[in-house]
Amino acid sequence: MAVQAEPVLVAGLIEVCRATIAANSDHLCALDRAIGDGDHGTNMRRGCEAVSAEGESLSSLPFPDAMEKIGLTLVMNVGGAAGPLYGTLLMEIGRELRKSDEADFSQVLKRAIDAVARRGRAHAGDKTLLDVLYPVHAALASRSPLGAIARRAERSANRTADMKAMRGRAAYLGDRSIGHVDPGASSCALLTTAICRYLGEHRPQ
Repeated sequence: MAVQAEPVLVAGLIEVCRATIAANSDHLCALDRAIGDGDHGTNMRRGCEAVSAEGESLSSLPFPDAMEKIGLTLVMNVGGAAGPLYGTLLMEIGRELRKSDEADFSQVLKRAIDAVARRGRAHAGDKTLLDVLYPVHAALASRSPLGAIARRAERSANRTADMKAMRGRAAYLGDRSIGHVDPGASSCALLTTAICRYLGEHRPQ
């Protein structure tokens, strides 16, 4: 499955991600207050607004370049661990796509997720956004419909409530982190759902 993106599609994806995080910023902060600093929603909102501010120039770039620049923008504007992790994901997607115009996106995504795991020194089951990203990749690799991918992301985020945090500030809580949804997993699921919905409505036939 080769990846191509028209400027209007990139601009639309940027806006839908910004709007989704803005609408859920308070919820993400509430999740983070339970097991972290309480600022995940604020940090993500700042990063998405920074990307949106560059939307016109980003949408004029080739898709791989746009992904890499968006990733860099997130690294520079999102506080905490989320900036480097989301930034790594998008920068690696851009770099991998640049290697071949005919790249299979599921393979590109897998390599990018593995780079996130290395950056965060985390694994599936550690109660992080990886617990959404790896299931999303599995759904994409099996050619699941967009709606099924979104539902997989939502279920995967909710399942982090049963996990003990092994990385980040939440890890200091030990067993007390159990019973709380990971805020990074939640933001990842929200963004995945928004992207899937947008692509379903606007993807070229």
